[in-house]
Amino acid sequence: MTVRFALFGAGRIGKMHGENLTRRPDARLLYVVDSKPEAAKSLAESLGARAATQEQVLADKNVDAVLIASSTDTHADIAIAAAQAKKAIFCEKPVDLKLERVDDTIREVEKAGVPMLVGFNRRFDASFRALKNQVDAGAVGTVEQVLIINRDPGLPDLAFLARSGGLFLDFTIHDFDMARWLLGEEPVELFAWGAVLVDARVATEGKDIDTAMIMMRTASHKMCHITNTRRAVYGYDQRIEVFGSKGMLRAENLNPTTVERFDAAGVTADRPYPGFQSRYDAAYAAELSEFIAGVKRGTKVSPGPRDGRQVVVLANAAMESYKSGRPVKL
Repeated sequence: MTVRFALFGAGRIGKMHGENLTRRPDARLLYVVDSKPEAAKSLAESLGARAATQEQVLADKNVDAVLIASSTDTHADIAIAAAQAKKAIFCEKPVDLKLERVDDTIREVEKAGVPMLVGFNRRFDASFRALKNQVDAGAVGTVEQVLIINRDPGLPDLAFLARSGGLFLDFTIHDFDMARWLLGEEPVELFAWGAVLVDARVATEGKDIDTAMIMMRTASHKMCHITNTRRAVYGYDQRIEVFGSKGMLRAENLNPTTVERFDAAGVTADRPYPGFQSRYDAAYAAELSEFIAGVKRGTKVSPGPRDGRQVVVLANAAMESYKSGRPVKL
């Protein structure tokens, strides 16, 4: 079976997903949709597809699935329309910045009975997946502590920050998903610190923060510590540690090569990858494989829209805690 796609979004992420689709023998990209018709046309032509409107795509019975990589404020509307048209849905995170719209999406997706995967790609990273499998197999015994480090190499465009939903909803949202996945339980209490330590313009122009630490605990008192910053001068810092009653598992940074140089000045090696697309290139391809396999089987896929809901709950709680200076019970 070949799964036939329409791609929404002709920007950086849309282009990456489109290229991944064209590499697969079990997928075919039929259409590209974008709010800028010229951008849709340009990307479609480069990928052997056609530019189209949302109405054309959803009316076409040849389209089996939509891949939503457009701006965040369009995700829920497109997902709801796609569900009503009985199309399978791959949606980049987050489903929406507002919990009410996430709930609207869940309701329509479940009513339609179509598979929907939310793009939390880090679950599909080979190292993180191997760590999770060992946790599930009991390698560390009972999980007691999870540490997640997520540090960007540098600030994104300040105009993007102002419309992104903020650090917690745009950036930490990946870490909230990883925390839930690794803890195996829902957090019941959360405390967050936030600050502007990287660039004062983040507060004045981006209306945001650029640095945060979050602590969470579950009902059984498992704990998780998340650390975030928008600036790590040495590269894209992505590490996880899971500590339990029988030991510890750790997933370290990936570097472009494993070559180390030893000389009189010391020992040097490659810096970590410079950004998320190069670091998680294989993970993006793997999550697409998971989605296509689910569409072929006609089964649910994971992470789904209810996972997408829980991370918005956590992000909102983090913002509340940061502003109030108090822990938030969930």
